[in-house]
Amino acid sequence: MPPAPGDREARRRDVSEAVWRVLADKGFGELTLRSVATAMGVSTGMLMHYFPTKRALITHALDLLEKRTAERPRRARPAAGLATVRALLLDILPLTPGDTARNRIWVSSWDLSLADDGLTTEQADRYTRLRSTIRPHLEAARDIGELPAATDPEQLAATAVAFTHGLVVQALFDPGRFPEEVQITMLDDFLASTALPRCDGGPAPGVGVRY
Repeated sequence: MPPAPGDREARRRDVSEAVWRVLADKGFGELTLRSVATAMGVSTGMLMHYFPTKRALITHALDLLEKRTAERPRRARPAAGLATVRALLLDILPLTPGDTARNRIWVSSWDLSLADDGLTTEQADRYTRLRSTIRPHLEAARDIGELPAATDPEQLAATAVAFTHGLVVQALFDPGRFPEEVQITMLDDFLASTALPRCDGGPAPGVGVRY
């Protein structure tokens, strides 16, 4: 017998918490109906009231991961242009234990997403949204003279995301080689390579300045 609507919503929150515990502990590779049921201390039959298939569970887990990523503490957006681009990209990097844990979960989801056309599309859409978030700030940087006038903000947003996620992967696999200060320096060097030099030879505004 399925639970009543009010009980169902409360139980679904409990399920979400159990899903998150499994993800944080073992990643997507060990996310199964059985592992979540074990984390909750219930039967897989009860869990199937909420997720009748493993794919439904994975879809929920990805949505939960995206929601928790969106709700994490963010750096202030200090000024228009590259300073805000820098803050957005710093928010992606695994610079804290929480950020490292979230990035490990995201990376663990890639294998499953690549094996399923629907999940592949959803993951591509997430990257499209990320690029769309960054692009207006690159446009502002171009308009205020921090970037060359010929800069294509769409392409540079794609390059910035590719660079940042490549750095994420390296930092996850080799944290000793890529500690916080190295990641930040590499990001600043990347942004400086895209920016117009100042007349005094210093970095563009917002580049190489910690917030």
